[in-house]
Amino acid sequence: MKFTEQLRKDADAIWEASFNHPFVTGIADGSLPLECFRFYVLQDAYYLSHFSKVQALGAAKATDLHTTARFAAHAQGTYEAELQLHENFSKRMGITEAEKESFQPAPTAYAYTSHMYRAAYGHLGDILSAILPCYWLYYEIGERLKGATPSEPIYQDWIAAYGGEWFRELVEEQINRLDQLAETMSEADLKRMKEHFMISSQYELSFWEMAYTQEQWPVKKAVNV
Repeated sequence: MKFTEQLRKDADAIWEASFNHPFVTGIADGSLPLECFRFYVLQDAYYLSHFSKVQALGAAKATDLHTTARFAAHAQGTYEAELQLHENFSKRMGITEAEKESFQPAPTAYAYTSHMYRAAYGHLGDILSAILPCYWLYYEIGERLKGATPSEPIYQDWIAAYGGEWFRELVEEQINRLDQLAETMSEADLKRMKEHFMISSQYELSFWEMAYTQEQWPVKKAVNV
């Protein structure tokens, strides 16, 4: 069994919880309150801004020019595809510049990005193991929701963004790359990489819950991160 196949198997219960989370099912059937999705858009834009930086760190840690170029392209793609999609959602949902300027990440968003930076202290395999669940889980959600027809146009656009051929190719590229890296790793490396992958999978699930409950810091006014 390939390394990524084992990772996917081990994370299955966590991913099934994501597939069945009311945030995800609420997008599919249109029942998710728009204020929850609005909260998600702000938090996810913050997350993606750091995700792209971790991708860039992967480019810097690559040992060959081709991989450096591909990770740099992925970082650019995060901006061009996903962050621009969020800009579109922001305009349609009336998110103002003042809101963006005063934005504070929720505890889960802050913790998830911090986890990725911690993984980035390692080598390229550590980085890729930590960021792959975001790619892969969203692709599987996009595939599962392809036939969904929510009445809310924003939800239709969100589903379409992760169900396209272009996204599948990016996901498969990174899966194959991680398998290639895993072949050169020690048992200690593989154990650590699996831990990164599993923690990121847990954080993906927590991210839905964060948005669904519009999570706040216990003492909101005291937080300045």
